[in-house]
Amino acid sequence: MPRQLFVTTALPYANGNFHIGHIMEYIQADIWVRYQRMMGSRVHFVCADDAHGAPIMIAAEKAGKTPQQFVADIAAGRKPYLDGFHIGFDNWHSTDGAENHELAQQIYRDLKAAGLIFTRVIAQFFDTEKNMFLPDRFIKGECPKCGSADQYGDNCEVCGAVYNPTEVKNPYSALSGVTPVLRDSEHYFFKLSDPRCVAFLEKWTQGANASGQAHLQGEVYNKIKEWLLPDEDGKRELGDWDISRDAPYFGIEIPDAPGKYFYVWLDAPIGYLAALKNRFIKLAGGATLGAQQYDAFMADPATEQYHFIGKDIITFHTLFWPAMLHFSGRKTPNAIFVHGFLTVNSEKMSKSRGTGLDPLKYLSLGMNPEWLRYYIAAKLNARNEDVEFSPEDFMARVNSDLVGKYINIASRAAGFIAKRFDGKLGAVSADGAALLTQLRVERASIEQLYESREFAKALRETMLLADRVNEYVDANKPWELAKQEGMTERLHDVCTVCMEAFSVLTAYLKPVLPALAAQVEAFLGIAPLTFDSTRQALGAGHRIGNYQHLLQRVDIKQLEALFEAPVEAPSPQPSPAGRGSEQPGGEEIAATISIDDFSKIDLRIARIVNCEPVAGSTKLLRLTLDAGEGTDPQGKPITRNVFSGIASAYQPQQLIGKFTVMVANLAPRKMKFGLSEGMVLAASHADEKSSPGIYVLEPFAGAQVGMRVR
Repeated sequence: MPRQLFVTTALPYANGNFHIGHIMEYIQADIWVRYQRMMGSRVHFVCADDAHGAPIMIAAEKAGKTPQQFVADIAAGRKPYLDGFHIGFDNWHSTDGAENHELAQQIYRDLKAAGLIFTRVIAQFFDTEKNMFLPDRFIKGECPKCGSADQYGDNCEVCGAVYNPTEVKNPYSALSGVTPVLRDSEHYFFKLSDPRCVAFLEKWTQGANASGQAHLQGEVYNKIKEWLLPDEDGKRELGDWDISRDAPYFGIEIPDAPGKYFYVWLDAPIGYLAALKNRFIKLAGGATLGAQQYDAFMADPATEQYHFIGKDIITFHTLFWPAMLHFSGRKTPNAIFVHGFLTVNSEKMSKSRGTGLDPLKYLSLGMNPEWLRYYIAAKLNARNEDVEFSPEDFMARVNSDLVGKYINIASRAAGFIAKRFDGKLGAVSADGAALLTQLRVERASIEQLYESREFAKALRETMLLADRVNEYVDANKPWELAKQEGMTERLHDVCTVCMEAFSVLTAYLKPVLPALAAQVEAFLGIAPLTFDSTRQALGAGHRIGNYQHLLQRVDIKQLEALFEAPVEAPSPQPSPAGRGSEQPGGEEIAATISIDDFSKIDLRIARIVNCEPVAGSTKLLRLTLDAGEGTDPQGKPITRNVFSGIASAYQPQQLIGKFTVMVANLAPRKMKFGLSEGMVLAASHADEKSSPGIYVLEPFAGAQVGMRVR
């Protein structure tokens, strides 16, 4: 019987477009799914937008939209990314769908019936300016475990620790900048500390599925056992999990608990199940029959469940998620596959730091999506390791491996088949048959490498086989055979071997290069390739089509354009008569400068550690800025004193704790009120009367004190 698989990737948060990290994960999962289908498995490959939580509620409010419309607009932009990189999800859903509301509430009831839900009054941070309890992600401060600055209120992105928001040191509201106050609120908890949960998780995290595959990679287990297993004093870090949030909150209401909503991380993974159920409903053409088919599929012991995720969310997926499923009476995952980040110069790609690779820009430059699929696959293995992107290596691998080795086989032989032999293949002699046998013998090994997600090894083995074929071509030189009397049969033989080998290699590459494989199948005039089809030769007399070049080389200019900084906006042109003469921001763009001029300005990320009014001035605020310039002899951070004319727009407490951008190499200016040692950047309209407002620049989350703005 064919295997039946349920495969997901992590749900992207619906507050922005896909970034390259999403695309890498989707490509990895898509390759594995395509391999499984080539092996005859029946796969349901689903995903959904993670639609709930305070960040989306707040972003929607700023955009003047309902949360539902905000999420729908984000979802509408997903297709160009997925289609562009040949990522073939069977269904894309939303955690705000009816199926997720129903499943989340039912799983909660099941956990409650198991005695694993309880309530407790807790002290929770409250933003007195925004008049709301702060979600974890809107509390920032120092990690209570490692001391890293500017970490979120639920987990540290530096050391991976998970903690309660009230444990954060020197907290501040990411919404208003004020120091939050503690207020009591009744919260609902999932009792992970229950001995039943602990015993289950100890067993599951170290266990394996029916085929002997470990539920978790070794390095992932080594990480989570820090929270799961007792330390030398017998203490565990695995505490009870707060699963509720107070209104206002965009999410799923907790049954029989007015004003209480599920924390987004409770209903987000349930979105995997909801997306699958929604697929069955669509396939069945009705909710009742679809729900029945979904229930039967998930109850079937033969169903296998796999999740592809990034290393930054392992806690939720390897501890909370399996426990939720198990104690609500549901199937637990067969395995969770964790991958690292995509990096440049060993640093995580970040659009905000100017080291990002914009997926849509990549496509808009005419760069083949399968170049990127191949390159990522050539770097991926089964371990939780970062993938380094090197433009030079990218170009070399595509041009050398794909074009110089693989495509070269067809381009060197297909023309002779068409011109000299009416497009028909011939018989294969002994030496060619021996070569083809070598290629086919490696099939089982390559299958196993794909199965175990050792994609880099699978491609390396495939390219070694391509080397053997090219050695055969170089040894027989069909271009010379074509010129020699009496060598027509040998020419036909050699070129036939090349086309047979090209077919086998294409099958091995098909999970990675689905669009190119489809072109090859059309050119060869064959049915869709599977791994099993490599057993059979195309055969003498088989007719192939006319060869058209299948893949272009990477042009260095494309790579340069991919990573170049955005082009400066051109100077505005005079408006046509009668059309008005408004300029952006109320004034013309300044005269063009060179990059050398710009590089003279040293812009740095700084934190506003204090802010206060300036006596005798109605315009100025005195800012104390930490730009990461070290510490003084007493061990205190070195700070700068900066006066800024923003008093009409901000109260001092709004700015304390905020990050901003400072001109660090501006000559100090002696003022009436003291020495100003820099300048903070702010935006405003030229006509302050018709368009009032001053807006201090604030970098995206993740920027660190002292970073240079380039």
